[in-house]
Amino acid sequence: MERKEKKTRYGIALIVFAVLFSGFAAWLVGRPLIRWLGEPDQFRDWVSDKGVLGVLAFIGLMLVQVVIALIPGEPFEIAAGYAFGYFLGTLWCMIAILAGSALIFCLVRRFGKRLVNLFFPDRELDNLRFLNSEGKRSTVFFLLMLIPGTPKDLLSYFAGLTRIKFWHWMLIVLIARIPSVVSSVVGGSALGEERYMLAVIVFAATLLISGIGLLIYRGILKKKQIKQKTD
Repeated sequence: MERKEKKTRYGIALIVFAVLFSGFAAWLVGRPLIRWLGEPDQFRDWVSDKGVLGVLAFIGLMLVQVVIALIPGEPFEIAAGYAFGYFLGTLWCMIAILAGSALIFCLVRRFGKRLVNLFFPDRELDNLRFLNSEGKRSTVFFLLMLIPGTPKDLLSYFAGLTRIKFWHWMLIVLIARIPSVVSSVVGGSALGEERYMLAVIVFAATLLISGIGLLIYRGILKKKQIKQKTD
């Protein structure tokens, strides 16, 4: 028992170190990219000059964003559209999201709830307890990931705590994340092409749909909480 606890402590310490190291790397390497998110012309020139290295740097930085749940992803998706266009921007974003989601899933399966608690309190996890039931778990996960405005970072970490299969989860991420990524990337691409009216329309529609999606998500949680109390 003592050996198991010692192994767990080492695991948690390793994760904390990895998170701190990733944050430092994001600050050291990604700081210029983050600054250029507010100066998109320079960002696009930098990516063009670096070629493949620029693409890899962007994917790596976005992967860190996926793993460190506190960093919002939308600015990176918009920047991807501006720098790479809607097709390649979507492709690079999805590669980073899939790689980050796979890493999160494997780490949570290895180190459990203590890892998840580094980013999310028990209160937020308790709201998703209904996903532990076998039933239609994969379908519900898919719908929650598909609906704009839902906390996808929380869902990504919680998935590893359930008994959903790895490849089922990766398929859900691959399909369900595309619409929200495309909307941000298309908006960024429109900015890059100086089609400002289209960009405004895309971002306004995305904001509206995300607001509706958040209300739907809260409604689902409320319905599930009431059902759990009556069972």
